[in-house]
Amino acid sequence: MDNVATAKIKAFGNSPKADFVSPSEQLITLTIGQLQDLVTQAVEKAIQPLQDRIESLEVTVARQNEKIAALESTQEQDVDRICLDIAYDRQRLAKLESRPSTAPTPIVPPKGEKTIARIAKLRDFLKARGGGATFQECERLLAIHPNQMTKLVSQLDKRSFEVFTRAGDDRQRVLRLKAQIVSREFK
Repeated sequence: MDNVATAKIKAFGNSPKADFVSPSEQLITLTIGQLQDLVTQAVEKAIQPLQDRIESLEVTVARQNEKIAALESTQEQDVDRICLDIAYDRQRLAKLESRPSTAPTPIVPPKGEKTIARIAKLRDFLKARGGGATFQECERLLAIHPNQMTKLVSQLDKRSFEVFTRAGDDRQRVLRLKAQIVSREFK
């Protein structure tokens, strides 16, 4: 049986020798140049992922710097445009302030002497009548045209005069004095 067991063991290969040394404990001889090359290759292999990451970050930073520069340029352009708009608005305002007034004529033009005299004549006429008078009667009294009468009515004091239509005829307008309450001081 011993023979069979030995035969089987011999079939697996050579048995280790007594002076066998494991590869991790084996001595090798290298020159300094070979050692430097090995260390350099190992370091390069180890730092390569870090270098790739740094390159990627540098590209990202470069893109962000370009975006920042573009935004700053846009901001400067906006500031310049706003400043120009303000200067232009100030010039326009100065021109408007220096121009003579071209305001439209007021709705109620200032009363001239002729208008004041006609209003006084109308007031006296209406007081004497004690009531109202149609526009046609007032036009005959003042010897004016209907369009002049309309202008005159627009200049009357609404606190003293009133215009209404005649009860039987809605086409005729009547002018009358409003009743005025006169206050007296009591002693």
